[in-house]
Amino acid sequence: MTRRHGTGSVLLDREHGTLRLQYYIRGKRVREATGLPPEKRAQAERLLRKRLEAADSGMPVELRKTTWDDLAALVLADYAVNQRRSVDAVERRLGRVTSAFGGWPATRITPDQIATYVAARLAEGAANATVNRELAALRRAFRLGHQLGRIGYVPPVKLLKEPPGRRGFFERHQLDAVVAKLPADLVPIARVAYITGWRRNELLSRRWHHVDLAAGWLRLEPGETKSGAGRQFPFTDELGELLAGQRRRTTELERARGEIIPWVFHRNGRQIRSMVGAWRRACREAGLPGKLLHDFRRTAVRNLERSGVPRSAAMAMVGHQTEAIYRRYAIVEESMLREAARKLEQLK
Repeated sequence: MTRRHGTGSVLLDREHGTLRLQYYIRGKRVREATGLPPEKRAQAERLLRKRLEAADSGMPVELRKTTWDDLAALVLADYAVNQRRSVDAVERRLGRVTSAFGGWPATRITPDQIATYVAARLAEGAANATVNRELAALRRAFRLGHQLGRIGYVPPVKLLKEPPGRRGFFERHQLDAVVAKLPADLVPIARVAYITGWRRNELLSRRWHHVDLAAGWLRLEPGETKSGAGRQFPFTDELGELLAGQRRRTTELERARGEIIPWVFHRNGRQIRSMVGAWRRACREAGLPGKLLHDFRRTAVRNLERSGVPRSAAMAMVGHQTEAIYRRYAIVEESMLREAARKLEQLK
């Protein structure tokens, strides 16, 4: 299509199979890659009009090529501004993508290049879930770049199919079998995790000012959780006895050593930072290899569902922000389905 002089052009870059813009600013010809496929010509036309309108109004037109590194920096800045706790994880994922696309103009990262990246990662032995987290970071980077006007196109990102979520639960007798093999200082952690469903790091970081023995609350302060929201769990009789017992043992050790121990769960007064090795050994010796501490999270949700606790209260106690995530953990067991069938039979 022939254009009137001064209105610029949308051209096909045959080398990369994408559209590029050509227009003039103060007599200087500008060629700008868009990364858009040919079928997105209308979007390229809108981007061209935006550039020309900016030039006509005297506004500066961004001519610098945005690179992948620029987009990755936007994600890290977004995490820092919003004080997200998972910054280490996103840095890791962005770093993996940067190893493939570092220094590349963003417009060169096309769906074909992304597919090549996925194939290479799978060939390296990366799990589908791992690759998906990296793709999610890549997609977030492009979306932020588009929102801020740094790029004109967000390439489609197709996630891989992941296997069904883990369905592990702990029955009470399985819990008892494992804790019988655990070192004594780890037993209270396992039993509290079974009741509350709180994450390992959430429990290992508890100090005594987070425990209100008189009122019966175990607390997480705002900013300490994965979502950033605070949380509190009311004592059950068993939880209250566990924490009261832990308080007595801690007090005895404080008197013997003449020092204050701030940690609720500790190893001879020192904070417990990891229990992975001891946990795996205990599970093997109990005849339950492969069991995870995170299985307590599913178990707590299941127990709350069984007890008829309202879903809103259960979500607040365990720490799920959305029903979609909660439902992922509230897996219906075969035994619960059989019980439902028996109740149905009784209606006849």
